[in-house]
Amino acid sequence: QVQLVESGGGSVQAGDSLRLSCTASGAAFSGLVMAWFRQAPGSEREFVAGISWGGRDTDYADSVKGRCSISRDNAASTMYLQMNSLKPDDTAVYYCAAGALVINLPQSADYDYWGQGTQVSVSS
Repeated sequence: QVQLVESGGGSVQAGDSLRLSCTASGAAFSGLVMAWFRQAPGSEREFVAGISWGGRDTDYADSVKGRCSISRDNAASTMYLQMNSLKPDDTAVYYCAAGALVINLPQSADYDYWGQGTQVSVSS
């Protein structure tokens, strides 16, 4: 069983930056594909960014491409999401996800483990 704990969310102004972290325990982190998803009020959960187990391959939603960067530190069992130039549309609960057999990074059904989420609120 894998436990995922997100941190780093908060309330910021448009144009500000945040760095989200997701720390994993309970399994070999380096063998897991990791991703960030988000869910805004009244909306479905959507893919934000994903990263392969070795960190070489990444993928981003068009809505965050160029503004966000996903990375991981396998020695620390931690994944990060650096978010810059934040917009009010980025307001959502951000979830960390992990999976051992992820075929398609943006596909939420491929992930086996989910964190509890961290709130990001961006005001204009």
